[in-house]
Amino acid sequence: MMDLSSYRGKKNVVLYFYPKDGTPGCTLQAIGFSDREEEFRRLDTIVFGVSRDDVLSHQAFRDEHGLTVNLLADTESEVCRLYHVIQERIVDGHARPVLLRSTFVIDKKGVVRHILQDVNPRAHVDEVLKVCRQLENLAHAN
Repeated sequence: MMDLSSYRGKKNVVLYFYPKDGTPGCTLQAIGFSDREEEFRRLDTIVFGVSRDDVLSHQAFRDEHGLTVNLLADTESEVCRLYHVIQERIVDGHARPVLLRSTFVIDKKGVVRHILQDVNPRAHVDEVLKVCRQLENLAHAN
């Protein structure tokens, strides 16, 4: 079990929610975050990807694509509900809970500073890095 409060006062946190391991958009996002891990580290930021997949699925996803990004399993959708990233959508004529691709940037004080919703997986990591740079500039200005 992971507790975000353990990072309070130490690191900014990027919490990105994605629908499913191995799908094209989710793979693009995870590879992007993994490839830019050092840039996030320099900005005193740790990145966590969250989906409703289980730990075994995450491990296979990481192994298949050489991912280094931290992936968290929220199989009961508890964290997804806390962040309001689950919505009922009509899929094939039935209402189903759908995880919305969303990202939360949380500062070292534990305050959500930026929310990105309905993100484009292709430009997403650049967008998040931009927000983290702004956060770091604000921290140095104070």
